[in-house]
Amino acid sequence: MAEMLLIKGGRVVDPSSNRDEVADVLVVDGKIAKVGAGISEEGAKVIHASGKIVMPGLIDPHVHLREPGFEEKEDIASGTRAAAMGGFTAVACMPNTDPVVDNDVVVSNIMRRVADKGLVRVYPIGAVTKGIAGKELAEMGEMKTAGAVAFSDDGHPVSTPEVL
Repeated sequence: MAEMLLIKGGRVVDPSSNRDEVADVLVVDGKIAKVGAGISEEGAKVIHASGKIVMPGLIDPHVHLREPGFEEKEDIASGTRAAAMGGFTAVACMPNTDPVVDNDVVVSNIMRRVADKGLVRVYPIGAVTKGIAGKELAEMGEMKTAGAVAFSDDGHPVSTPEVL
């Protein structure tokens, strides 16, 4: 039997479809099945959303999950929990960890930890240079293969034209 959720009477905002209206949203097995006025579905769990905004999840392209190495500040579990509570369904985490996210092993480790305890999608950002030192390029191709979606030395400029 399909799992159904019916969100009733919220302000549905979806820039990708140019939608901004009060409507109902029917979700079947985790996917939006119908959007419109006056939807009813027998057996659906109903959430009354009058006065609330219903919209696609947000993506934060610059977060510091601090794992590995600085878990006392934040970790994947606490950072993704905070993201979910704020309406974010995905975050991109910066590479300034210990060890720095500058190789495929660290990226793979983050992906495993996210699969184990992450509550939202996490997109690792790899370092441009080894150790975020600005001197030698990191293995970006290998990091991309492991799951990195972008590259940044996060506040540390690559200062030589040769490296850049």
